[in-house]
Amino acid sequence: MPHKNAFLSSALFLVLSLFFCLVNSANIPLAHAGQRAQVSKGQKLYVPVYSHIYHGVKSRAIQLSTTLSIRNTDEVHPIILTRASYYNTEGKRIRDHVKEPVLIPPLGTHEIIVQLRDTKGGSGANFIVEWHSDKGVNVPVVEAVMIGTESSLGISFARPAQVLGDPDR
Repeated sequence: MPHKNAFLSSALFLVLSLFFCLVNSANIPLAHAGQRAQVSKGQKLYVPVYSHIYHGVKSRAIQLSTTLSIRNTDEVHPIILTRASYYNTEGKRIRDHVKEPVLIPPLGTHEIIVQLRDTKGGSGANFIVEWHSDKGVNVPVVEAVMIGTESSLGISFARPAQVLGDPDR
């Protein structure tokens, strides 16, 4: 009987994880042929992240590692990352990941990792990201990818950034 309960628990967790991923991926805007790229000289962005999520009847937490990915989609011009501040569930700044401006070359990517054992952020953690460019450029793709495993179960999902406005606002 214990094996059957463990199997049902694992199956339920997998189904709920897939459902969560499908529901969340519906919020990601897709580009279509003929659609113009969005151009900007800079943005302030909010990126939701999770250091853990809850599952199961007893609301057990699964710890997650996070990769914050800032991808310059412009083929010609670099962008400059000026801020990547990590906040916890209560809105308290935990740390700044950008001490000095970071130049991201055309089609380059800058990644920031929040380790699996770093639980300071909580289930409502987030990043505030700011970038700018001297010229109007294709806006970067900024997203957080979370991944975690427990026993033989695994979960991964991504959350896109939301534009808050211009940098330094």
